[in-house]
Amino acid sequence: MYPLGAVPTLAGVIVAAVLAGAAVSSYGSARVRVVAGSLVAGDARIPVSALGAAEALDEEEARAWRSHKADPRAFMLMRSYVPRAVRVEITDPTDPTPYAYLSSREPEALVAALDSARAEA
Repeated sequence: MYPLGAVPTLAGVIVAAVLAGAAVSSYGSARVRVVAGSLVAGDARIPVSALGAAEALDEEEARAWRSHKADPRAFMLMRSYVPRAVRVEITDPTDPTPYAYLSSREPEALVAALDSARAEA
C-alpha cells in the first residue's frame, strides 16, 4: 500500500496539502486598491486622471452589468463569490475601454477612495 514506506508517503501528503492550500489562497488574491494616484485592479494600473464617475453596484445591478448590460470592450475583474461591484467610467480618449467593472466586497469604500484620489489630483 505504501511503496516507499509510511514516512515518505506522509511527507508527500503534507507537501500536497500545503501546495493545495497555497493554490486555494492565491485563487482569490486579485486585489483592487487606489495607490499613488492610480487605480490598481489585479495587473491593471489606470491613472485616476483617466477615470470618470465611479458607481457602487448592488447585487442585482452588478449581475446586470456582468451579463446583458456588459460591453465586450470593458475591463472586467470578476470574482463569482463577490456579489457586489463598482463600475468606473474610463474617460481617456485614446483607450477604447468604456469602463472597468470591479468585483468588490466594499464598493462604497472603493468609490470613496476613488473620489478622494480624484480630488487630490
